[in-house]
Amino acid sequence: MLLIAQNHFQLIVEVAAMLFVTLVFCLNLIPLSLSVVTFLSLFIMGGFTLVFGADIALLVISSSQAEFTHPFGPIALLGAVTALASLKVMKESGVDIRPLRRFVILFLIGITVFGGLMHRSFLILWILGLFLGYLIISESFREKSVFTLKRVLLFIGAAGAGFLLLEAVARVTGMTIFSPLLRLGRIEQYSLSSIKMVLNNLQLIGHNARASYWGAEGTAFAEGYITLPMQLVLFFGLPFPMFFGVLVNQKDTIDYMLPGIFGYGFDFGILGLVALIAFVLGTIIIGFKILTMYREKREKNNKKYLGREVLLTGALAAFCAQALIGLFVFNRSINGMALLTFLFIGTLILANVVTLKSRS
Repeated sequence: MLLIAQNHFQLIVEVAAMLFVTLVFCLNLIPLSLSVVTFLSLFIMGGFTLVFGADIALLVISSSQAEFTHPFGPIALLGAVTALASLKVMKESGVDIRPLRRFVILFLIGITVFGGLMHRSFLILWILGLFLGYLIISESFREKSVFTLKRVLLFIGAAGAGFLLLEAVARVTGMTIFSPLLRLGRIEQYSLSSIKMVLNNLQLIGHNARASYWGAEGTAFAEGYITLPMQLVLFFGLPFPMFFGVLVNQKDTIDYMLPGIFGYGFDFGILGLVALIAFVLGTIIIGFKILTMYREKREKNNKKYLGREVLLTGALAAFCAQALIGLFVFNRSINGMALLTFLFIGTLILANVVTLKSRS
């Protein structure tokens, strides 16, 4: 009975533990050579180019969309940075990468256009993740002049051009869903009251019950504002509070309008927020330490870990970008299905600890 989750928080912890164990076995049993990882990264990029493109087509044709960018954007980013890292390794080894590079560039353009049109938050995540990936790859290969004015301005210019393009598309087509200014206006209109509500009702564990939609009937802790995918909770038949149908509007005051530090702080309390930050920082620190070990092995001409090195590079870039956006910009980037993605990428990073130790 102790293993049966009693609330959303416990379910999140248990799912993270199961993902960790599963990925440890996968990394130890599946031979992840550089060629295999490169193929998988290209497959992921190509797949999400088609998925995001189909989502945009549905939006234009029938005004309906699945919004795959929220839950799967970090996975697409993982694939993209992994592919770029693979190209770097192959180039260093003297391999002609021009044919593969064309595919990577094509997929990068496709995901940027289709994903950026679907969601402004994805565009921020995507550009930030690619920038972080570039920095990690540069550091991993000890390249000089990582930070240059030209490169910084290039990324800032790309982000600005993307937002201007979205606003232009929104005005020309009359589809306000594309407008970044509309999103900013909503944040300005609604987020201030949500922030005040959270700060006034935050507690060490959970929140003031009167501030929750469930009121006295709730538990004032893990009340469904932060959850794993609803389908997963229903699959296990767990009787947890969840926001269905029109009740989603009640959840949006936390999930849609606030950064994750407020969302997690409200639903799980200050200690829950501290646990989240500890998980994020711990995962990043451990990940970079392992990446350094992989680099040292590569520099000693040990090619056994090349596949794992480039995969870890992509995972770190995606995890850092998703954590930054989710914690400080948009709670929905680390909630629901996106939370499952977040846990998957985080445990993928941590699973390298066991792999490295067992094979060193």
